[in-house]
Amino acid sequence: MGLEEIIPSIALILVLILVLPAFIKSNLKKRVFFKNLSIWGVIILLLMVLLYFIY
Repeated sequence: MGLEEIIPSIALILVLILVLPAFIKSNLKKRVFFKNLSIWGVIILLLMVLLYFIY
């Protein structure tokens, strides 16, 4: 695992840490929370697949 893989991973984790409290606060109902979580999961998955094919 090279430095070119570690730095973006750390950056994504730090962004997640910054965004997660507001995300949870705005999604107090379980149904809304899981709907939004699934949307974000799909976005992250598509981004990872796209970046995998580019690099």
